Amino acid sequence: MFFTTDLHEPEGPVLLPDGSWLVVEMATDRGCVTQISADGRAKKTLARTGRPNGLAADKDGNIWVAESSTPSLLRLGTDGRVETWLTECDGSSFIFPNDLAFGPDGLLYMTDSGIYIENLVVNGKIRPDYHSLEYDGRVYQIDLKRRRIRRLDSGLLFTNGICFGPDEALYINETVTGNVYRYEWNGSEIGPRTLFGNVVDPAARLGWVGPDGMKFGADGRLYVTVYAQGDVTVLGGDGQVVERIKTAGKRPTNLAFGPAGEKRIYVTEVECGVLESLEVVSDGLPLHVGA
Repeated sequence: MFFTTDLHEPEGPVLLPDGSWLVVEMATDRGCVTQISADGRAKKTLARTGRPNGLAADKDGNIWVAESSTPSLLRLGTDGRVETWLTECDGSSFIFPNDLAFGPDGLLYMTDSGIYIENLVVNGKIRPDYHSLEYDGRVYQIDLKRRRIRRLDSGLLFTNGICFGPDEALYINETVTGNVYRYEWNGSEIGPRTLFGNVVDPAARLGWVGPDGMKFGADGRLYVTVYAQGDVTVLGGDGQVVERIKTAGKRPTNLAFGPAGEKRIYVTEVECGVLESLEVVSDGLPLHVGA
């Protein structure tokens, strides 16, 4: 079921407390954060930022934006004002801020894919030699109140989706390999990186195929959008594939769970330009919203 149509390269769906939705539209003719009404019928532009990618909402109503065209972390305030919050870590500039998630410690976590978008995409298409390109995918931990940032990991092959699990561990994925990684979290320190699972169907892989956004269900299963594979791949608690839920188009980018009791996921899909609603077996694991 299409909840909303006519979106221009949508990503980063976020359900707001009033039942409305936020998405980004990454296309060059849009480059904005868009709000969608709770019934899916009305849309309005909140801010144009360039090429926004990931979104996260905090408990105060601020929207945090991973901006990839001028690599930065932005704050979109409740008054609609956009503020550049961070652009670097220890003197090293961001490259491709991608996705965001708040942790159980109230801090914000961000993936950086580790390659400039213009070095990966040529004439609107992923370069065919993407396997041989140099990536320095990173994972950051950010204290928003103090504007302090530290790098948790680097050297990943296009770091993409990020979320926390029911075990309070941090999970990120790597698009080029299809891997999903887990980082133990003990309340103060995170790491090391361990392989949790892989979402690419080896029988179907052709070209740039791999995981994008992901969220946990309340049942402990991990739902991962797989770009160019045309599905949401579901991993069980042991990291094994338990289900592949087909999407309307081949290029799903991210997902969020709907309101409690609905047992539905809402998937941004680029090929059809939609926010698609799909029935699943569980509600979502409640998200952290910052300190």
